[in-house]
Amino acid sequence: MSYRVAANLVLGADGSSTLRGSSAGLSFPADRERFHQLRRDFGAILIGGNTARNEPYQKTPLPLIVLTRQGLPDRLSSNPIATAWDLSFRDAVATATSQYGDLLIEAGPALVSAAISDGLLTDLYLTISEQIGGENPVDLAGLTAGSSEVSRESVPGGLFLHLRLAPSHD
Repeated sequence: MSYRVAANLVLGADGSSTLRGSSAGLSFPADRERFHQLRRDFGAILIGGNTARNEPYQKTPLPLIVLTRQGLPDRLSSNPIATAWDLSFRDAVATATSQYGDLLIEAGPALVSAAISDGLLTDLYLTISEQIGGENPVDLAGLTAGSSEVSRESVPGGLFLHLRLAPSHD
């Protein structure tokens, strides 16, 4: 059986992926609403260790998989459905989809780029915030190369893009 593996990422208008050390600074009300709505379509969330250490994941509506060699960060110990996996990215995606079905990756641009490069993603949900002046810029053209646009929606505060990626033929 084939499962959907999607990533959700917010970027500033200048390509920044964080503002004051967190992606939350780039978000806006319509983005947060879309973020929570998108989660309803998946069986689990996968994040990287850096995201676990810097973003608010103490409470999640779905099982949370933290891909890290360092174990679950203390700040997530209050989340009873969070677990740390020390696996390769490809093995983590395969294990997560076999256990939970459709998987949503809510990681930073490095992990999302790796998922794209490895041909693991089917969909990329990208929010472009009106915010500028953040850190850790991303090359948007490079990130989205080879994808096709499914939808584009302008909302107060930014733009939502849903992109489809070519499936892997491994």
